[in-house]
Amino acid sequence: MEQKEVLEKLNTPKGLVTIRFAKENDLHQVIGINRRNLPENYPPYFFKMLLSEYPKAFLVAQLDNKLVGYVMCRIEISPSIFPPYRIARIGHIVSIAVEKDYRRMGIGKSLMINVMKCMKEYYNVDEYILEVRVSNMPARKLYEKLGFRTVRILPAYYHDGEDGLLMARPA
Repeated sequence: MEQKEVLEKLNTPKGLVTIRFAKENDLHQVIGINRRNLPENYPPYFFKMLLSEYPKAFLVAQLDNKLVGYVMCRIEISPSIFPPYRIARIGHIVSIAVEKDYRRMGIGKSLMINVMKCMKEYYNVDEYILEVRVSNMPARKLYEKLGFRTVRILPAYYHDGEDGLLMARPA
């Protein structure tokens, strides 16, 4: 069965944004979005590895021929955070970013909702986790609206010494 490429079309004030599965030729733009918008940057091979290993958990937001956002994830096997306690399949949202001029239009929310659906459908995850800076209130509010709750403070988690929060929700 062939996977559908387009997961959602989102009307925004800037135009129609398509949420779709990432492809290898998207990685150059994805890395650019990461570098411009997040203080945490990964080496190019890491993006390629996640796309190769978890292609249905790596999504992009496209407007015309330009990418304006992405989310990339991996699947981990570890003890569950929620009952019933067991060894669980965890959908780890590793990185999400939306270009500054395209924020507060629902793109990040759409990326999150779609990637969680994909992780459940294609990888049968039991729970989702992510880390977020304590100071990143817009992201924290979005994650809380999507059902995530803080399960742990991660002292000095980020390279600049800022604390992180581990947030999680059942699938």
